[in-house]
Amino acid sequence: MTGRRRTFRTFLHSPLRPGRATALTAGAVALCASLTAGCGVIPGATGGSGDDPIKVMTWAPQDTGTTNKPGMPAMAYAYAKWINAHGGVNGRKLKVLTCNDHNDSVGAAKCARYAADENVVAVVGSYSQFTDSYSAPLEGAGIPYIGGYGVTNDEFTGQLSYPVNGGQPALLAGLGKALSTCGNISLVRPDTIAGDELPVLLGSGLKAGGHAKADDQLAAEDSTEYVDQADRALRSATTGATKKGCVVPALGDHTDTFMDSFRRARENFPAVRLGTVLGSVDQTVINATGGASGPYEGAYITGWYPPASDARWDQMKKVINEEAFGDNRIDPADAGVQTTWIAYTVLKAVLDKIGSGDVTADSVRHTLDGGLQVSTGGLTPPLRWPYSGKLASVGFPRMVNADVTLQVVQDGKLVAARRGVGGLNGTTDMTQTLESADVQ
Repeated sequence: MTGRRRTFRTFLHSPLRPGRATALTAGAVALCASLTAGCGVIPGATGGSGDDPIKVMTWAPQDTGTTNKPGMPAMAYAYAKWINAHGGVNGRKLKVLTCNDHNDSVGAAKCARYAADENVVAVVGSYSQFTDSYSAPLEGAGIPYIGGYGVTNDEFTGQLSYPVNGGQPALLAGLGKALSTCGNISLVRPDTIAGDELPVLLGSGLKAGGHAKADDQLAAEDSTEYVDQADRALRSATTGATKKGCVVPALGDHTDTFMDSFRRARENFPAVRLGTVLGSVDQTVINATGGASGPYEGAYITGWYPPASDARWDQMKKVINEEAFGDNRIDPADAGVQTTWIAYTVLKAVLDKIGSGDVTADSVRHTLDGGLQVSTGGLTPPLRWPYSGKLASVGFPRMVNADVTLQVVQDGKLVAARRGVGGLNGTTDMTQTLESADVQ
């Protein structure tokens, strides 16, 4: 991938800059009133009013050669069907539009323009690596972005972004801290703009644990084999080591492709431990690679939420069973599906707060900015988005949840960690670690 490297930066939220939509709305209202003409839905007053459906959008890449997240729009559809089957939101139907960004910048921009053209009140529970492409159209229309996947750091700087997890920064920092007892560590990550951010974030956790930086191994995001990268990673992790080394594959959907090469290459090297993040590995991948006898046995894996077996996911599973039974795109253990569920939980709380008032992009945004605190049933800490959060000093002003769950593969199953970085309940807040990160 070509393009500039994203830079970490601080962000000052100005309450006087809600986007051009407010000014455009005022002018459009005045024009309609003066002409008594039949105007359509006014930009900035999205979603209509009265008995019109409340329109939102969920986008994600599908059917591409790299990372795909079809479960996210599928979960959004299921949520809307469930809400509408139980009376809707304050008597109004919830309408979900979806878009495939095709994992490219042009597709991301098209999705954002589609959202603006359709006057959605929010983009909810979505995934895209191309913040630079979609943020300007959304900001121009004043559309809030609720619960992005956290795949880019720009999601934690935009004033219209309302993230529900700590994204890649929290996952990599938590993993680094968990792996600080390893010998040599080798990170295998995509040679992309988003991938360029991973070494420093993993390094923040390693530094907190008193460990040196990991060896940084670049790989093509869409390669069909990783023989050379697997060999280099194993050589780096085992050369001159006095303690067992660790290999960290962070290649998204192509992690399993890397592991095919890794399994063959590791026979020629001393044993190493694996560490990675949910999104690169899940239970289905562990099963497919041999379970307890496979390479992931004993691996540390960091995520944002409790394991899928936790009872706090029961309501989501009930909705999936009722509205999407047999839809194999929706895996309750998938971090994208889980993020979409939490993002729509936030949206529902916002709409409940608005009540019988007009539901527009402006009113959704102002409700979120007005101090609303959202409970997610213990899946995350209570969520609230101040103008500038604790991590503003290191360039993440919109990050309000830096919790990381540490999971371990034991007997072929992902289970919550009970010791180490996760504490007694397998969860730790990475705020302090990220506050000390060298990301400027």
